[in-house]
Amino acid sequence: MAAPLLSLYRRFVRWPAGNWLFSRAVCFKAPYFASISPTITGLEPGRCEGVIRQRRRISNHIGTVHAIAMCNLAELVGGVMVDATLPADMRWIPKGMEVKYQAKALGVLKAVATPALPIVSAATGYDLPVKVSVTDAAGTEVFHATIAMWVSPRPSRTGQ
Repeated sequence: MAAPLLSLYRRFVRWPAGNWLFSRAVCFKAPYFASISPTITGLEPGRCEGVIRQRRRISNHIGTVHAIAMCNLAELVGGVMVDATLPADMRWIPKGMEVKYQAKALGVLKAVATPALPIVSAATGYDLPVKVSVTDAAGTEVFHATIAMWVSPRPSRTGQ
């Protein structure tokens, strides 16, 4: 059975502008991400793709996409990928991020998130590194992140 978020994505993308509508729904659930106006362009177990377009409100003083806008994009696609891939008995939370700014970020930026390890059910919590690469329209990597996700069993609902 697919994760609820993945099932929702699959329903939305059947419609015209489905990726845009799904992205707005994600931003409604987590409003801060709306500040970068992202669009999730692909989602499957173990992979999420999203884009942002350069605009004045996410630009810095030298006219490139601001570093923190790319951090937001990385956390968004990384979190959506984990949520869409995670077994139902597990939960996740980001606990850190290492980033590298590789080149000037201009124009449309595409982020791809993938897990560095298999995402599995476990009796105890575990660290899950998530790799995110952000490229420009020419395919040049402008930003790279490794997000440290903490994955742990959901608390039992019995006895609560």
